[in-house]
Amino acid sequence: MTFGRALLGALVLVVGGCAAAAPAPVDQVEQLRPEVLAELPHDPDAFTQGLEFAPDGALYEGTGRAGRSQLRELDPATGEVLRSVPLPGELFGEGITVVDDRIWQLTWTDGVALEWDRAGFTLRREVPIEGEGWGLCRDGDRLVRSDGTDRLRFHDPDTFAETGSVQVTLHGEPVTELNELECVDGQVWANVWQTDRIVRIDPGDGRVTAEVDAAGLLDADRRADTDVLNGIAAAGDGEYLLTGKLWPVTFRVRFTPA
Repeated sequence: MTFGRALLGALVLVVGGCAAAAPAPVDQVEQLRPEVLAELPHDPDAFTQGLEFAPDGALYEGTGRAGRSQLRELDPATGEVLRSVPLPGELFGEGITVVDDRIWQLTWTDGVALEWDRAGFTLRREVPIEGEGWGLCRDGDRLVRSDGTDRLRFHDPDTFAETGSVQVTLHGEPVTELNELECVDGQVWANVWQTDRIVRIDPGDGRVTAEVDAAGLLDADRRADTDVLNGIAAAGDGEYLLTGKLWPVTFRVRFTPA
């Protein structure tokens, strides 16, 4: 009897322990939608690859396509192109970011990053890079680059030397085709190519902490002859500009719970 009671007690402890085991934690990912606050015109011929405000309020855009790529300054109120400069030769322009009196601009598969003088819109130098260039933003004392894979790559803002990288994951699974980037308050917002999704990434560990569903932002009547959502610029006070490749409009939005 003593042995039977002991065995029964052991079984109860084992079963009870199994029942009390907590499930593996699941990352909490905030689900958001863009609330449209205003619209402004956007050049429908602009194959937008980068969009960013400088600290002084100037708005810059990088456009793509081989032989047609440009760096532009836009009027933030009207979307008018205030000035532009073509990229050299057949370079295919990609993401941009402002660093003090300079602007870095990626190229897609040309293997170089361009450093522009912000005041004069003159090319300072070309710097070789490994891999493709997609999106670019400044996160404090480093730059963050996407290359179409599931990694964010970090670069020195002065030399553009690569200093590290992190894999981007959602619920433990890799997130690929990260495109245009915007760094805001230590987080990285990224368009996901060929989708209407934007993800917010913690660059410290690569985890996606929020998803934005921007489906329907550009209505069907204006979708003809356009390409994908691509272009995020933090406008301050929790507001953002969103546009896309060949889109006729830029939206000023705020991200709200879905």
